[in-house]
Formats: sequence, structure tokens, C-alpha cells
Amino acid sequence: MSKNRQLSVRSAGSKSDGLLTGHDRLQELMMIFPALMLLFLFLMLPFLMSIELSFTNQRLVQGPVATKFIGLRNYVRILSDHDFWQALWNVVRFSLMVIPLQCGFALVMANFLNKLCVMKGFLRSLFFLPFITPMVIVTVIWQTIYQYPNGIMNSILEAVSFGTLGPVEWLGSELWAMPAIVLLSAWQAYGFQMIIYLGGLQNIPNEIYEAADIDGANGWAQFRFITWPSLLNTNVLILIITTIQALKLFTQVNILTKGGPNGTTNTLVHYIYESGFVGQKIGYSAASSLLLFLLILGIFLVQRLSLSRLENN
Repeated sequence: MSKNRQLSVRSAGSKSDGLLTGHDRLQELMMIFPALMLLFLFLMLPFLMSIELSFTNQRLVQGPVATKFIGLRNYVRILSDHDFWQALWNVVRFSLMVIPLQCGFALVMANFLNKLCVMKGFLRSLFFLPFITPMVIVTVIWQTIYQYPNGIMNSILEAVSFGTLGPVEWLGSELWAMPAIVLLSAWQAYGFQMIIYLGGLQNIPNEIYEAADIDGANGWAQFRFITWPSLLNTNVLILIITTIQALKLFTQVNILTKGGPNGTTNTLVHYIYESGFVGQKIGYSAASSLLLFLLILGIFLVQRLSLSRLENN
């Protein structure tokens, strides 16, 4: 009898636990419901509306021509537009330059902070400061640095070359405008990658480095065979995030060059902005936005698949 009572009590307790778990799940769902609604209203709903608009001739300010369905005409016009392909090449060129520069510098600074014994917290905050500074402020500051002909960059160039190299119009030259934006962007955002790299470095056990010291491995050998392989997952995260951010380049271009000179710094987001808000072609701009979304999604999937295979191997 006592055993039966114990079993009945246990079964009743398990049922009450199940009811409690279900109640807790309902409470959790109710707590995240407002956030889900906000995500739907401000992310999913505009995305779905942009898909609809991309198949129309919708304008920012409605003119005498009524909005109508035009099928794939916007996409055909975009893919046959030379400015679109130039903007695509510019953003690919920017990504190829800024990703290794920004991530490499972030790794160097993270390694420096990881080995530092004094003032680590202060320097970490100092190095992270550019990232939390609004991009508009950073861009305006760098605009004065690049100022022609008496900006700080030209003064440094003149001092280093002992006056043999004349002032460079950094933002007005087709050759130097994109590298100037790359340098600005890498300096502003490297702090984010530095913090992630620092977390990855701190997760590597010190015993591995101590064993390598005993075996006579120098600093480069330790980095090549211990540090770099241990940061594989960190590199995957940083590469994906940095690539997505690079493809969305806009603020620096809009403030410094407006896409010039001769379209050499025009990017896809700036192309979308010009067609939607300057040209007032909302349907055309929506189609361009969807193509950018598909491009980012495709690159993300390719990177994730490739890096996952590399990790498995």
C-alpha cells in the first residue's frame, strides 16, 4: 500500500510539474510577444511590402501616372544598368580591402592586450571608443584629416617624404578615394573585432603555450600552430559579420564623396538611396534592395558552408 501511495504521489507530482512547465512556457511566450510584434512590424512587414513594391512602378511622390503592376521590369532595368554593376564592383573592391585590414589590425591589437599586464581595461576601452562613436562624427573628423591641400594626412605625407611628394586630393582622386574610405572604415570598426578576438584568445589555455615554450617554439610558431587554429570559430563569426557590414557601406560615401569621383566610390546602398529618395523611384529602389538582400544571403551561406567544411576537416 505504501508503495502504491508513493507511486501515486510521484505521478501526481510529475503531472503538476508538467502543468507548471506548460504554464511557464506560456508566460515566456507572453513576455517575448511584444518584442516579436515589434520585429514583425518594423522588420518583416516592411520586407514583405518591399517585395510587393518591387513589382510596381511606385514613386515616392505620386504623380499623374497611377501605380500599377509591371512584373519583372524593375529587375531587368537594374541588371542592365551600368551604374548598378559599377556599384557592385565598388562594394566588392571595398570588402576585399577592408576585411583583411580591419580584421588583421584587430587581431594584432587583441593579441597585444591579451599579453598586457597593466592598464588593460583602460586601453581596451580606449581602443573600443571609435566603434561606439557615431559614424557621422567619425566621418566628419576624417573629412578634415583628408582636407585638400592642408589636411593632417597631407601634412604627414609631406613630412615623411621631406617635401618631395605634393598634396594629394584624397577624396577627389579616382585612385585614392576608395582607399581613403577603407582606412577610415577599418579604423572606426576594428574595436568590435578586437573585443571578439580578445575573448577568443582568453579561452585558449595557457598550458598549451607553456608546453610550446618547453619544446622551444618561438612566437611565430605558437601563433601559427596554436593561436590561429584555436581561433577558427572566432574567425568564422568575424568574417561573416565584417562582410555583411562591408556590403552595407553608405554613411562614409554619402558624406565624403557622394559616390564620386565618376562613380568610383558609389556603393549598392548609395545606389538604392539615390534611386529611391533622389530619383523618387520607390519600386525600383525596392527591387534593388531585394537584390542586395539576396547577395548578402548568398555570400553568408557560401561562407558558412565553406568554413563549416573547413572546421570539420
